Order: sequence, then C-alpha cells, then structure tokens
Amino acid sequence: MSVSPVRWAYAFIDRPYEAFGAACDFWARATACELSELRGGKGEFVTLLPSGADPCLKVQGVAEGAGGAHVDLAVEDVPGQARRARALGATGVFAEPGLEVLRSPAGHPFCFVAWQGEAAVPAATEPLNRLDQVCLDTAPGAHDAEVAFWAELTGWPELPCSGAEFRRLEASPVRLLFQRLDEDAPASAHVDLACGERSAVRAWHESLGARFVRDGRSWSVMRDPAGGLYCLTDRTP
Repeated sequence: MSVSPVRWAYAFIDRPYEAFGAACDFWARATACELSELRGGKGEFVTLLPSGADPCLKVQGVAEGAGGAHVDLAVEDVPGQARRARALGATGVFAEPGLEVLRSPAGHPFCFVAWQGEAAVPAATEPLNRLDQVCLDTAPGAHDAEVAFWAELTGWPELPCSGAEFRRLEASPVRLLFQRLDEDAPASAHVDLACGERSAVRAWHESLGARFVRDGRSWSVMRDPAGGLYCLTDRTP
C-alpha cells in the first residue's frame, strides 16, 4: 500500500457570510470547541479548537451561494501536490504561498494547505458523537470517476459501504463519503456526524437551534441555524 501524502485533513463548513456568526456559534457548541480569532480580509474564517487535541474543523463565510462543505488536505509539499492533482484532472482556482485552491473533475472544491504538525485526533463529545466525515454528492455519470480521482490523490483506502449509492475512503480525522445522486445535478457536499445514539444527538442539536428535516435508512438530515444541511449517522464515533 502506498503512503498517503496527506498528513491531516480539515472539514470546512461553508455558510453564507450573512449567516457566518450563527454558524460559528452553533458548531462551536455542537462540537464542544472554542473559536479561534477570526481570519481573512473580511473575518470570514474561523477554526474550531478542541480541548487537548489538534483542530480538524473550520467554518468559512462565503460571499455567493448557499455554501456546503469542502476538505482542506494538509501536506508537506503544497505546490507539488497541487501539480499532481491537476495532472489527475483537477482544475486550479487560486494559489498563494502555503495554499492552493482547486476543483475536482466533478467540480468539488478542495484545498491543499501546509501541514503544521497536526496529529492528535479530537475525542468524541457528549452526547456521544463526532463530526468526522465530508459527504461529496456527485451526479451519477461522474460518480465512479470522482471516487477514483480522490483515491489516487489521497492514497486513502476504500472500505465497504452500505448502500449501492455510497462509496467511502477511510482516513482520520476526516474521511470522505461519496453519494451517487439519482439524477444530474451540480456537485455539492455536506458534513456528517457519527452518532452513538442518533436520537440523543438530534435532541441536543435541536436544543441548540438546529431543525430536523427527514430521516433516511440510518441517518437524519438536519438544518443548522445558518441554513445549511448536514447529517447525523448511525456509526461508531
């Protein structure tokens, strides 16, 4: 098995800038994290800081669209990995020292950032849950090629997944789930939480201002106070 060039990964929760404050407040409380100082020209970036571990979650205010989610991949050679991603079919969007923004072949945004030595995975919080997954929703015609792109890019192993419409690449602290949509639609993404007892986590999130949307086979779709969708899933946190 080849060694992954990815040393750490961040799940980014992207929300419209006008709802950025609500997103920061909700997700900090839902994940038992403190908020870092705001960063960016408009104060549009914040890191969720867990106790006794390295961060792996961030919130970003976006100027256009409804937001969603994306991953930042922390590597030792940002320009080199970005060149490799483009050779695999990604499209470059923006670059500055220590950061390259790209889009996957199916159109999912992602970033390479400089690895800063992150290694300590945050613990699950009570009620027992952990935000540990970004789900990439992809049109049926692009689904398998998109999984192949990310598998080659990250070197993460693919493990069995329930449901023919799902595939996943296993990693820590953030893994990737790929959902094949029923019909053609633009690429989108959302975050998932692994829940020891989904009903308890749902009740906790509702007490923080989230709203229940619907239940699936083994998940609940929720909407946070900033308007973004996410899922609570029956998995071991």
